[in-house]
Amino acid sequence: MIRNVFTYLVIAALATSCGGGKYAATEKVYKKKAKEFSEIYKEAPVEGQLAKIGADQKEWIGSTNFGMRRPNYVMIHHTAQASLDQTVKTFHNQKVGVSSHYVIGRDGKIVQMVNDYFRAHHAGAGKWGNDTDLNSSSIGIELDNNGTTDLWPDAQIQALVKLLQQLKTSYNIPQGNFIGHMDYAPTRKNDPSRFPWKTLADQGFGYWYEQPLEEVPANFDVKIALRIIGFDVKNLDAAIKGFKYHYIQENPNVATLNEHEMRILYAIFKKYLD
Repeated sequence: MIRNVFTYLVIAALATSCGGGKYAATEKVYKKKAKEFSEIYKEAPVEGQLAKIGADQKEWIGSTNFGMRRPNYVMIHHTAQASLDQTVKTFHNQKVGVSSHYVIGRDGKIVQMVNDYFRAHHAGAGKWGNDTDLNSSSIGIELDNNGTTDLWPDAQIQALVKLLQQLKTSYNIPQGNFIGHMDYAPTRKNDPSRFPWKTLADQGFGYWYEQPLEEVPANFDVKIALRIIGFDVKNLDAAIKGFKYHYIQENPNVATLNEHEMRILYAIFKKYLD
């Protein structure tokens, strides 16, 4: 009996020291991949980069002036899943291949799943401004929400604001660079759906419009305005819908703008010109 208890205690201690627990296996995979990346960063010269250049003369001479790449955008999503635990499980599924830097539960719990400096797989295909690969330039934040409700608990939004404050300060992210998945990929995404964007804008994360709204000039061009804001206007209908999902949230599937909605677009457009 004593031997069995001793064996159990040894195993428990080893499990704790090795990061044991519910996510021990996935933590092991994470650490292995992170180590592999760190080995690549240490290479000097980097294997396969200079070697691929078909120049007659080439040489590696390491500079003393460099640093780590930093995120310049934050993209917010809803999970469209039933719970935080289900999302964590999805982000551990290597066959699915999706991930996000952070997941925030409805109770305000913040779960970090990818180092800020690593490239998570949350954005997919899309375009914002001239950037067609926001996976490489953004932090992805998933909010636990099944996508069919407009109920966003105060605890969840407060936790999000605290996280955004940290990210904005740490990486000097511009106010206009806090966007939703629907902004970047309006042809296929509407998340985060019915989200309180004004609450974030009031804290300095993204833009909103003030009342009273100005009259729209006669020569105002919807397509140019959307492009200046950042939308991909190659599919103008999708860009209008993406804008409406973010700033209007009424009849967002209708790719037209009434007079009031045009005034909102004009107000947001002017924000991006400042």
